Order: sequence, then C-alpha cells, then structure tokens
Amino acid sequence: MAKTATPQAQAAAQGYIPTLKKKYREEIVPALVKEFGYKSVMQAPRLEKIVINQGVGIATADKKLIDVAQNELTAIAGQKAMVTRATKDISNFKLRKGMPIGVKVTLRDQRMYEFLERLIHISLPRIRDFSGISDKLDGRGNYNLGVKEQIIFPEIDIEKVTKIMGLEMTFVTTAEKDEEAYALLRHFGLPFKNAKKQQA
Repeated sequence: MAKTATPQAQAAAQGYIPTLKKKYREEIVPALVKEFGYKSVMQAPRLEKIVINQGVGIATADKKLIDVAQNELTAIAGQKAMVTRATKDISNFKLRKGMPIGVKVTLRDQRMYEFLERLIHISLPRIRDFSGISDKLDGRGNYNLGVKEQIIFPEIDIEKVTKIMGLEMTFVTTAEKDEEAYALLRHFGLPFKNAKKQQA
C-alpha cells in the first residue's frame, strides 16, 4: 500500500513557495544589495534557522508539564518539539543530569518562513499593549526574542492551558554584522521599536 504524502511534501511537489521566501528572493535581496553595496547577490545575508526554546524548570516537580509544553510547542511550530535535558547535577535546584528541563524545536526553510509569517502578522500583534520588539542583537548577527505568554499563538487553545509559560526564539542569520542582520529581519517585517525612526 502506497504511503500518503505529507501536506508539506504535496505542497513542495506542486511548486509551493512560502510568501516570505518569495519576498526574500524578489524584494529583500535586491534591497540589501542596494543598502550595503554588495557586489553579488550571494553576499546578501539570509535567515538560516529559527530555534524555539522553552525552559520548564518547574518540571522537576511536575513531570506532566514537560508533556504539556512539548505538545504546545509542537502545535506552535508545526514540527515535533524535542525534550531538552540537564547536562549536569545541580543540587541547589534538585536537578540531576538527564532530567527533562525544557523543550526545543529548530525550524528551517519552508516551516521557518511559515512560522515567521504567522509570528509577524498574527502572534506578535496579539501581545497586550504591544509597541514593538527590542532591536538589540547578540553581536554575531543573530537575534533573540522572548515572549512571556505562549497564548499569543493562535494554535494554543486558551481554555486548555494549565500554566502560562514564556518561550525564547533565536533567529540565526548568515550576517557577519548585527547591522546587516537587523536590516534583513526588518525587511522581513519584524516590528522593531526603532525601525520607523530610522526609516524616517
């Protein structure tokens, strides 16, 4: 009996390209080449991956929270989240090597672009009193973004939430300088607080 292709595989076979992937090729790359004077389009930085991480330290007292977090992050990312474990014993926190302490997922290509589009247009605007995100990068061309509540993601059924938990997202780019990474993410549409001032 033949296997049924996944929705992603079917989409790929039909030539589906995520909106932001198309925007990167057709609009963002030319804009970056013009902005930074690259001699080749190959020099333009690109978004390599988005790593989503959720620490669940209190899971040492309640193991069920890890399962809940794993299911929630899987729903948010559209890809199965993996359990992260302690690498050493920390007696002060009653932590032993190998104990589950969080969940993590790494998104690339199609799923990365699809998640980014949902984040920009749906999830971030749902944050209460939202006024933009910090424009501080890590000095190596990567950007870390933390959100305090997982319920900003529409994939989460708020009526089934047992505990409000935050999560961290790391946007890993090929940019060598923060300035270039910032421009790349700004062109994608990430709502930085100072972006409008700089464009004015």
